[in-house]
Amino acid sequence: MKILYYSGWTLTRIISKLIFRIKVTGKHNFPEEGGFILATNHRSYFDPLLVGSWAPRQVYFLAKKELFANRLFGWVITRTNALPVRRGVVDRQAVQLCLDVLSRGHGLTIFPEGTRAKTGGFLSPKPGIGVIASQAKVPIVPAYVHGSEQLASCLRGREKMAIHYGEPITPQTLASFPAGKAGYLQIAELVMQRIKAIRESVLPLK
Repeated sequence: MKILYYSGWTLTRIISKLIFRIKVTGKHNFPEEGGFILATNHRSYFDPLLVGSWAPRQVYFLAKKELFANRLFGWVITRTNALPVRRGVVDRQAVQLCLDVLSRGHGLTIFPEGTRAKTGGFLSPKPGIGVIASQAKVPIVPAYVHGSEQLASCLRGREKMAIHYGEPITPQTLASFPAGKAGYLQIAELVMQRIKAIRESVLPLK
């Protein structure tokens, strides 16, 4: 058992539930076994903690390689399932790490937008999720996280912190897209459409 991972998992759940009164729905959409990709919108540095902690199964996530430069911090995030990735380039080593995690039957969190959307909306997706999903042949669980960038408003009750996990996109659906960059981008766009559809189905939040 990864003590640091599950300690952070437990602490995040306690804080988000007791202090921010988070609402979580759709956990039944996760496959019971085998690898899967958890794809969600990205607006806050807290998103990996939130979506991973409330997922019913262990997940890994990507973190920029610079964060591993500090030996102590790198040691901590490695033991909380972070995988290094070089941003701005095609990082084949990172892709292989992701495929290895998925082949071992674990979950992998990917933010299709590639970086935080700071305006409260959505950014255009990057093809990276399509590259990994098409090679791994695993389902993608789309999710929408709300309120993670508005902690003060959530604390005061003006906003509602929430995570909604949606119906998975099957490997059969992913296999219907053409191979190559165009197909990878089409997969990424489909994932973002599903995330946006979840948002439309749950807002305004009660």
